Amino acid sequence: MTEPEAIPPVEIVVPVDMDGRRADRVVAGTLEISRAAARLAVDSGQVVAEGRPVAATDKLAAGTRLVVRRPAEPAGLVPLDAPLAVRYESPAVLAVDKPPGLVVHPGAGHRNDTLANVIVFHFPELAALGEEYRWGLVHRLDRDTSGLLLVARSAAAHAALQAQLKQRRIERVYLALVNTVIDPVAGAIEAPIGRDPEHPTRMTLRQGGRFAKTHYRRLAAWEDLSLLEVRLETGRTHQIRVHMSSIGAAVVGDKTYGLRRSTTGNPGRVWLHAARLTFADPELPGSRNPVTVHSPLPADLAASLRELGDPAHGTLPPDVGGVPAL
Repeated sequence: MTEPEAIPPVEIVVPVDMDGRRADRVVAGTLEISRAAARLAVDSGQVVAEGRPVAATDKLAAGTRLVVRRPAEPAGLVPLDAPLAVRYESPAVLAVDKPPGLVVHPGAGHRNDTLANVIVFHFPELAALGEEYRWGLVHRLDRDTSGLLLVARSAAAHAALQAQLKQRRIERVYLALVNTVIDPVAGAIEAPIGRDPEHPTRMTLRQGGRFAKTHYRRLAAWEDLSLLEVRLETGRTHQIRVHMSSIGAAVVGDKTYGLRRSTTGNPGRVWLHAARLTFADPELPGSRNPVTVHSPLPADLAASLRELGDPAHGTLPPDVGGVPAL
């Protein structure tokens, strides 16, 4: 049996939005691991600031540099035999359709049951990219969000697509059902997003957070619901859910940021779907760029729209069970 390989120490800097937070919460939030795993690392002396181990209750100032030794994980990634919907494929990149309920890549509590495991089953060569390149995954979706994700097939393609993300050249368009009638029918939300000081797994609007901007357009509306096309200008954690909640338009089914629980139109999970991606394929000549890929609306979301009946304003996509007309 292959022994787990030691994971090199990770250096992190306490961000502005975590100024004054407990050490265990800083480690959990910045490394996106569970509080229990972070507490274990701190209590075992594996989190060091300026040459000395920190205590879980130490309050850390923004800018403090920490060296964290994370527990070793089993070598390699176990392939998972499960269906994978590939919406676009070239020698450099894949666009895959993530079903709801599936975590994107390994982390606390999820090692062998993620989308990354499924991808390396269907494309074994991607296992060689390893954790450094997230097995090719260029960006992420929340567990209960469905839709399109880009997967690079080489380190060079990963770097090229990451550069497009940073330059905001990849267009990401979502469909979202929200708990209000949006009026005016189009707008943008620009507000910084950072970690919630009291709940490190949640995000919130806060001074000192990272710049974030979300564009939205109403496609259809019922008595107290709106179907929106949402376009991300930035890609912060939980961005759509936090921004929409901040204007009183929480995403239906969102138990974390929902302003009120809604049964109308609720599919039993967050009503959010990554429906369209437009990007430049690193393998294609400029004359053939950009590439646009669509994802069909999943059955559960399509069924919830059908149950709502005809909208009072606007129109539904022509086939709510097929490719949305975005």
